[in-house]
Amino acid sequence: MGRYGKTRQRELEQSRALKMARSTHAYVRGNTGKFYEWLQESSASKRLPQGPPVWICGDCHLGNLGPVADAVGRVDIQIRDLDQAVVGNPAHDLIRLGLSLATAARGSDLPGVTTARMIEHMVEGYRHALGERNEYEAPEPQAIRTVRRRALGRRWKHLADERLDDVEPKLPIGRKFWALEGDEKTALDTLFDDPAVAAMILSMKGREGEDRVRLLDAAYWKKGCSSLGNLRFAALIGIGGSRKAPADYALVDLKEAVAAIAPSCDNKAMPADHAERVVAGAQALSPNLGSRMLATGLLGKSIVLRELLPQDLKLEIDQFSRDEATRAARYLAYVVGLAHGRQVSRDTRKHWLDAIGRGRGAGMEAPSWLWDGVVDLTASHEAGYLEHCRRYALAQAA
Repeated sequence: MGRYGKTRQRELEQSRALKMARSTHAYVRGNTGKFYEWLQESSASKRLPQGPPVWICGDCHLGNLGPVADAVGRVDIQIRDLDQAVVGNPAHDLIRLGLSLATAARGSDLPGVTTARMIEHMVEGYRHALGERNEYEAPEPQAIRTVRRRALGRRWKHLADERLDDVEPKLPIGRKFWALEGDEKTALDTLFDDPAVAAMILSMKGREGEDRVRLLDAAYWKKGCSSLGNLRFAALIGIGGSRKAPADYALVDLKEAVAAIAPSCDNKAMPADHAERVVAGAQALSPNLGSRMLATGLLGKSIVLRELLPQDLKLEIDQFSRDEATRAARYLAYVVGLAHGRQVSRDTRKHWLDAIGRGRGAGMEAPSWLWDGVVDLTASHEAGYLEHCRRYALAQAA
């Protein structure tokens, strides 16, 4: 590791600690390992239904759902991050989503009654996606419809304004983008000469007839939370035209794929290579995203390469009122249900629906295994968050 790399690693560790100290919701989002550790210790884990072995997100929190564009420009609400994708128990995605919604609601000063209703509506939305009624879409809440419309209106200049500070072909070295080491620059130059990489970039809508891509600029990218410390690069690509005046631009994200923390129930059903696992999970769970991802290698690491599109946006709970929060919980669980359900037969969906419903009380949509799991994990994460903040404050004082 060169001089940039050593300084970079220290700053990434500090940045991750700071991000996770900002709120309980941020701590939940960035601490997948603790989620599964505390879930295993929870009494609710013994009552988890065993769902069909399907690809699951593995880290199904609120920030990992939102508008996602496909290679031809269609935008749908889908899962946005598949780093933890494994063939596993779909109940894990439900508890992870329920925990995320609960902590986000608390952070937005929504009352506990709203959280209870969000979990109830979440189950109803998921059941809707798996049941016979999945022949028509669940109604999209206004807050999510607004984000989707905003996504549809976005173009390259919006992405450039957010990521590059300008539409000019240069990555601004500073807070987000860091200078590359020599071997990193050489490896990226070689990677973008690969015909398979060029073919994926040129397959996007509007690039028909172009036959060349050029690496215009690249940088180490300080991005994410749980992945901070792993390799992450941004590459600015020129498409067609000349080097000084490309016909089009692309911003490509290159992210190291590491072993999943989420437990798998069938390791043999997954590719051994971590990048290939992530791409396979994306193709099963989020077809829009899976169609524009590629498993590759860089500097001896397994890497997932994908082009970032202006239409890809995050959803945040603070966009919602109390009523919108429950509608959003229902719809987002519906999206997750579609992702799980498309992988299995109608009969399998029916058996899974029966298993989900066990433990439902009179007048209570949420089964006890889900509600108790969310409550237990909320308490564990609240305590873990405070301890993290204490350690962070001590480190800062030192």
